[in-house]
Amino acid sequence: MNDDPKLANLRKSYEHGSLDDHEAADSPLKQFAAWLQEALDRGLPEPNAMTVATVGADGRPSTRIVLIKGYDARGIVWYTNYASRKGRELEAHPLAALQFHWVELERVVRIEGRVEKVSAEESDAYFASRPLSHRVGAWASPQSEPIAGRGVLVARAAEYGLRFGLNPPRPPHWGGFRLVPDYWEFWQGRSSRLHDRIAYRLQPDGSWHKMRLAP
Repeated sequence: MNDDPKLANLRKSYEHGSLDDHEAADSPLKQFAAWLQEALDRGLPEPNAMTVATVGADGRPSTRIVLIKGYDARGIVWYTNYASRKGRELEAHPLAALQFHWVELERVVRIEGRVEKVSAEESDAYFASRPLSHRVGAWASPQSEPIAGRGVLVARAAEYGLRFGLNPPRPPHWGGFRLVPDYWEFWQGRSSRLHDRIAYRLQPDGSWHKMRLAP
């Protein structure tokens, strides 16, 4: 084991904010919107980046970073290759967890729930809004599959670029997922490791139960 004291002794004191019970919104969506907007307003690097955690048929978990592309009362949306590892795992086990980490604000948001595909119309509209190179890339990359080298991607991108020109259609294996939350957690770093954690759990009547968790 690497027991470098420089690594073991890395610590940070969190001093920049708080999340008292009376400050947290009654709705987790409102709380999320406020925090995301602050991350955008502050010009944080990639404030839209989030970790997506899934589980395979063998019970083995996996995570990766994707970009949120929309949110509303229905849930959190991102787009990907449905044939990728995460796509296959979500097809078999349509439950996932998301996490945002805004380091500069000393904040984390965790979201859990079931996952569904967005409508074909929503996927078509978003795909059409992407830069041309990104649309071609969606065809060129057999995401999560082994390839011989980067040259394979370059060659496939050239092939599909010539085939489709300026108007590539959306690949049938590419589209959006929406996580429909039933649990949210908001973490605000505080001094002495006495962090604030406010969680919201969906109730059978559709309301949200708000509670404070020990750090």
